[in-house]
Amino acid sequence: MTFELFLMVAIGGFVGAPSRYLIDRAVNRRIESDLPWGTFLVNISGSFVLGLLTGLSLGHHLSPVAKALLGTGFCGAYTTFSTFTFETVRLLEVGQVLDAALNVTISTIVGLVGAGIGLAIGLAF
Repeated sequence: MTFELFLMVAIGGFVGAPSRYLIDRAVNRRIESDLPWGTFLVNISGSFVLGLLTGLSLGHHLSPVAKALLGTGFCGAYTTFSTFTFETVRLLEVGQVLDAALNVTISTIVGLVGAGIGLAIGLAF
């Protein structure tokens, strides 16, 4: 990895992590629910963006520098599997088995759909 690509990943991560935090907090302040809607929105939007970037990359419309900045850096720091897992386990620990199952099912299905739509749009260019 070149220093330029390393720097792009770092810059993308520098923007992605606080973006995730701010969106998660904004959503959770507005929606009172046991379900982690902030994490859901972040992961779904991140899946869509990564699908879009993948489509653009496959069509050779995205440089390696842009892939490092946006895909690896931003999306890598923006989306969060660990928080999704932690929040699902937390739901299980307090006995909300149905909510935990709903969180896993909806997040997985909608995440895949979002990534697929992003991919299709990216490939259309």
